[in-house]
Formats: sequence, C-alpha cells, structure tokens
Amino acid sequence: MIPVIDLEEKIRTIEKPWSPIDIAYINNQVIRAAIFHGEYHWHKHEDEDELFLVHRGSIQIQIKGQDTIELAEGQLCMIPKGVEHKPGADKASVVLMFEPSVLKSTGD
Repeated sequence: MIPVIDLEEKIRTIEKPWSPIDIAYINNQVIRAAIFHGEYHWHKHEDEDELFLVHRGSIQIQIKGQDTIELAEGQLCMIPKGVEHKPGADKASVVLMFEPSVLKSTGD
C-alpha cells in the first residue's frame, strides 16, 4: 500500500529548532523538515547540493562572498555543493529541505 504522508502532522513532531526530521525518501534523496529560528552556523556540504523550500514563515541564507538570500513562504533556492552558507530566521519558520539521503544536516 502506498502511504499518504500528513505533512502538518509530521511538522508537529519537531521538538526544537535546527533538528530536522525525515519526511519521505525518494530514490537516493530525502525530504526533511525543520524549524529555523535564530541563526545556524556557517557550514558547507562538499559533495551534495541542498534545496531549501520555505513552507511557513521566512528565512535568510547568508552566502560567503555574496548577498544574503531572502526567502518567503512558498519560495525556494538551491545551495550548490561546496558553497559556505549560514541559514537563519527571525521568527520560527518551517523549512523543507530536499537533499541526498547521505547528507549530514549539520554540515561540515
């Protein structure tokens, strides 16, 4: 039987900011959800791209040597592998991340 995933139900299980949970797997990819609130640390992923989709709220992603990316609800961007970045959110926001399942969400 093909499961139906209730995204809002899954999001309610997130215990604290910056603690992503796995929502679904497809091929070698995973969709994760996390609450972004405050600032995360600078990091990069050497071998994997990472896509951020704002489900609720808004976030900023600082990029080394570039302008800060501002994402509102319903917007997304892809951070290429090897790019140092620092996500943050002024208010608690729910973000979906699409990434290879081998990716460590903590970065380097």
